[in-house]
Amino acid sequence: MRTKLMMSFCTLAALAMVSIGLNVSQAAATAADTVSVQWSEVTNASLATPTLQVVVNPLLRPPSPVARRAILAVQRLKADYVRFVPWLPYPQLAVAELYPPSQGKTFWDFKLIDPMVRAFMHASDDRPVIMNFSTIPEWMFKTKKPVTWPKNPDQVTWNYEQGTQLRDASLKTLTGYYARLVSWYTRGGFRDEYGRWHASGYHYKFAWWEVLNEVNFEHHMNVQEYTRWYDAITKAIHKVSPDTKFVGMAMAMGQSAGYLPWYKYFLNPSNHAPGTPLDMISFHFYAPLHGHNSAKWPEQAFSEANGFLKVSKQIVAMRNQLSPKTMLDADELGTFVGGKLPHSYWNVAGAMFAYIYARLSALGVNIVGESQLIGYPSQFPDVSMVNWHTGVPNARFRVLELLVRNCGTGDKMVPTNVASAAQGTKGDRNTNQLFAQAFVTPTGGKRVLLVNEEDSPIRVSISGAAGGEEIWVDHITGSKQPAARTLPHDSFSINGLGVAVVRLK
Repeated sequence: MRTKLMMSFCTLAALAMVSIGLNVSQAAATAADTVSVQWSEVTNASLATPTLQVVVNPLLRPPSPVARRAILAVQRLKADYVRFVPWLPYPQLAVAELYPPSQGKTFWDFKLIDPMVRAFMHASDDRPVIMNFSTIPEWMFKTKKPVTWPKNPDQVTWNYEQGTQLRDASLKTLTGYYARLVSWYTRGGFRDEYGRWHASGYHYKFAWWEVLNEVNFEHHMNVQEYTRWYDAITKAIHKVSPDTKFVGMAMAMGQSAGYLPWYKYFLNPSNHAPGTPLDMISFHFYAPLHGHNSAKWPEQAFSEANGFLKVSKQIVAMRNQLSPKTMLDADELGTFVGGKLPHSYWNVAGAMFAYIYARLSALGVNIVGESQLIGYPSQFPDVSMVNWHTGVPNARFRVLELLVRNCGTGDKMVPTNVASAAQGTKGDRNTNQLFAQAFVTPTGGKRVLLVNEEDSPIRVSISGAAGGEEIWVDHITGSKQPAARTLPHDSFSINGLGVAVVRLK
């Protein structure tokens, strides 16, 4: 009997503990991260425009249905400062003069390049674009033997870029190439090296021209040499397109403090020829996500992002000190895995981009660009913003769409605090699952950008959210356009790796 009583007592105690555990679990499940906002205070006005880069590759060539859908998505996005980059893996799609002029004959050829430029410029609808024909004809460099490339223009090659010294140290050949290239698209044609006129009929407006790409990597340049090239190229282009402004550097490894001396040198006007414009500089960042366990990718992505933001803060400080009128452009942002890309990967990358956009906005960066429109196996599938089989936008593109529609220059950023139900630290970042930034639009609208940094749902509470509108991208919306609903309560849920904008009434 005693044994039975003891068993009954233990059973009741166990049931009570289970009941208590369930209540605690239920309380934890319904506990919400509270977002508090000081709407009457302004920390700074955002200067940041969310945008993307379009890198040339075979899938971008008309009349490909993938190209048609992807470029149409860009046109509908209506983003400013989209960056267009014909680049080295496909020389015939990126270099307009593959052979040097010889014996009175030149070899200018735009037939494969023009259709992509036309489609891109049509999609821009006269909005400002950033053009960057970054690949220099290899015959301009000293090499052990002539550089070759595949006969098939759609075949990728990584051996085209060779040489570190120009044959013409005066830079006249280099600057002449870029002046003629710009003239082809902005002045209806150009006169070649022998004085013959080549008519194009194009009169596009190139608001911005970025001078070369990832100059700390390509052709193994140093900052002094690049600065001399930049000065000469911008001077030559200005003669044929005087209204064009310029972007310098396009630095790789924006997260590396080791390259800060480059910024310090280039941003110092005394290191440039008199009259050289320092309109804007740019830098890049890709977060490497390691291992096959995708559950760890969110933490890796946001930790890497915070490392990049620390260096970005130093770049901003250098700009403010040395050349305060120079704009800043983070025009290649993305993630790399280098293996299988599960469905959740696109949401990890999209959430990280939204987070970086908000943080760079607060720092005073002017342009924040997602990389890149079309990627595919052999051409960086990790950074594609569309399905490379169909051209349909994925979650990365949809996050950018959400930002373009709801955030931008002129937003007044206000103090925003997240009181989390579970706080701690992991490495160099706070483990608050929720990131929040509130802002007031130029028309007076109150909005809150929310990023769920983990792959699990979270409850959020914002005073005054009831009756407002939530617009979001998450696993469920996937490649569809951002979803929207009217919020019935101040508290609501955000799915794992979701990015949302709440428009308060």
